[in-house]
Amino acid sequence: MARYDLIADLHACVNALEQHLGALRQQVEQQPLLIARVFGLPDIEKGHEHDEISRIKVTQHLGSAAREMALTHYCRLFMQHQSEKLSTKAAVRLPGAICIEADEHASDIITRQVAEINTLKQRLEQLITVESGLPSEARFEFVHQHLRGLITLNAYRNVTLLDSPDSLRFGWANKNIIKNVKRDEIIELLERSLKANRAQAPWTREQWAEKVQQELETVRDLPITARLKIKRPVKVQPVARVWRTDEKKQTQLACPSPLLVLCRDRSQVPVLGELLDYDADNVAHRYKPQAEPLHLIIPRLHLWCDRLA
Repeated sequence: MARYDLIADLHACVNALEQHLGALRQQVEQQPLLIARVFGLPDIEKGHEHDEISRIKVTQHLGSAAREMALTHYCRLFMQHQSEKLSTKAAVRLPGAICIEADEHASDIITRQVAEINTLKQRLEQLITVESGLPSEARFEFVHQHLRGLITLNAYRNVTLLDSPDSLRFGWANKNIIKNVKRDEIIELLERSLKANRAQAPWTREQWAEKVQQELETVRDLPITARLKIKRPVKVQPVARVWRTDEKKQTQLACPSPLLVLCRDRSQVPVLGELLDYDADNVAHRYKPQAEPLHLIIPRLHLWCDRLA
């Protein structure tokens, strides 16, 4: 795609997204509010995006105040919508749920609105991450050159719509992303890094090339039968556990934004649980299987191996 067309499409997509979010806000405000509960989390200031998190203080908000916070949260796409002290590299999270009364006609309207919003969000992510043709490290500068202040994590995040579950409970998920990888894949990745001839602070180009070369030799020295895994920790995140009695089924959803729940009337209002403070020292694991012995061989890639070279 030509750069001019891409930039025009970016602006058109964001403008359409803002318009649709505004229309959803108006529609939700017109519906009777049945129950709302959202949980404010501490702000993340610039420069503290990668701080280790051991405790999170939760502040609960109820009723119309919670609905207002939720709708404002849906519409927060730019850093201009928040304090200048806050990080634009860490998405603002507001777990919880707002439950509104909606007859069949209103439900159809809201369902269409949410579908259109989520389609635009996916389109925006496609434009930035794929059609721009830019590597991940170059996207931040590109986005802020043409959409100054856009918080991409907020812009990409879908609005989750639910149809009257029986209960919504909230909690915390703290896990690793684990992906099996092949030795040749890692070798190819490191060779591309060498050919790129770039440096990463605080190293010079020569120092960085030497470091990558050492990593490459470490992987090449591994036997072909070695099992490799990318095991990357994910920051603790709020989750919602959705229970439906008729299905006798519980579904767990990531809950960085308030869930929007449609109910025909007050008889369908779900039970809303609370989100308690997070304390890493008191996490109770329902089941924690015995971990396979692994060795960390390239820390920056979170690359682990079942044996040493």
